[in-house]
Amino acid sequence: MRRPVDGEVHVHYGQIYVESDPENHGPGLAEAFAGQTAGLCGAATPGALWLNTGLHTGDVGFTVEVCDQAPPLDPVWEDVVEVSFRPASARSALVQWAGEDSWDLDLEETDYRVRYCARGMDRASEEDTRLGDEPQLDRYLLQFWPAPPEPARVVKETSQIAAYWHRYARTLPPPPTPAERAEAARRERLAQETAEREQLLAHERRQWGGRLPSDALRTVGGNVSGLRDFDPALLHALDAAGPATQRAVARFAARRACEAAGLTALDWVAHALTALAEDRPLPPPFDDDARMWHALASDPDVPDRTVGRAVPPEQQPGEPADSALTSGPRFQRAAPFVTGRAAAAEEPRDRPPSGEEPQGWPPSDSGWGPHAAMITIGRPDPSLRISQPHMALPAVTAAAEPDPLRAALDAVYAAVVTYGEDHPALLAEVWSFCEERPASPGPRFTH
Repeated sequence: MRRPVDGEVHVHYGQIYVESDPENHGPGLAEAFAGQTAGLCGAATPGALWLNTGLHTGDVGFTVEVCDQAPPLDPVWEDVVEVSFRPASARSALVQWAGEDSWDLDLEETDYRVRYCARGMDRASEEDTRLGDEPQLDRYLLQFWPAPPEPARVVKETSQIAAYWHRYARTLPPPPTPAERAEAARRERLAQETAEREQLLAHERRQWGGRLPSDALRTVGGNVSGLRDFDPALLHALDAAGPATQRAVARFAARRACEAAGLTALDWVAHALTALAEDRPLPPPFDDDARMWHALASDPDVPDRTVGRAVPPEQQPGEPADSALTSGPRFQRAAPFVTGRAAAAEEPRDRPPSGEEPQGWPPSDSGWGPHAAMITIGRPDPSLRISQPHMALPAVTAAAEPDPLRAALDAVYAAVVTYGEDHPALLAEVWSFCEERPASPGPRFTH
């Protein structure tokens, strides 16, 4: 026999507990005593015991004994009940109200018979509270020994407070069976999973303009999220338009971006647009990103054109203020500082001091302008000027993507960034490809 607890423990609300389930802090009063005839030690919930005391608040004498077999009953105890108990884990403890203190019991994960003995409950109940310098009013003994499960029973009843708790327990319905507990847990888990799934779907609908995206839109990648901020309905329309229209939109967006940036007069850009129109691979320097940017930086005929940054429309009604569409760090592809020769005309406010380059910029002697990903907190600043030629070239390479849907979305997004503050005009033209016009399939361009 061993005694993991022997002395005084503090009780509050006339309660102290044995807990062994790390996932559960114990049952409520009615749940603990459901279906029992004994009302001092509630064992109806697996892995937990609810112990009532006569004293409401203060220290009571308390001993816990773990025995090898059923110990003899000392007649000094006035109220005695027995219940069955099996720890839910290898960690079992005597726990004060609200977890203020605990004592490890080191019980094995096996079936135990538990005897709870009390003395002085009526006197302690009448006094209600015991201060630190007052004599002990009630004392308790909690004994464990290995034994198969049996119903709870009252061994000895003397006090009025014990009789009250026995009557209370006998008014309660029986506890749920293990199968009923498992079913209730399954239903609760299913309800939680359903609620979480519905919450995610509701958020996704808000992101996509009130309509869930197709699998193609979910998996297309690229700049789909960037373009979605500007016109989510357009993404659905392009998705439904089919590959032929998607490819036509990609080519159209690439040409419009180059026109807005003043690049169509350059032979190497015009050749690339012609290759797109004829469904041929892009010619040099568009077959290599490094050569493409070098060509842009070294061609003296590249115009110096800047534009204010494109800003998505305000959030839609019902969209939470903390939506990912309108707040938080936003990573914007193809939205660098003013670069190339245009930088001489528009010095960016956030340019680093002379001699310093942000992390990720190429060395200054690389032969082409530095580029950086911009991180915007909250909505973009429309007053920040960007170089249109540098924004237009990604529209060309995007239009050559093998996947026609991604080609359309990425090319249109690059064109939106190129148009900047004038992007609504571009989006209106793109929409015309998606609208049903029997007499005319939409805008066309010549080459």
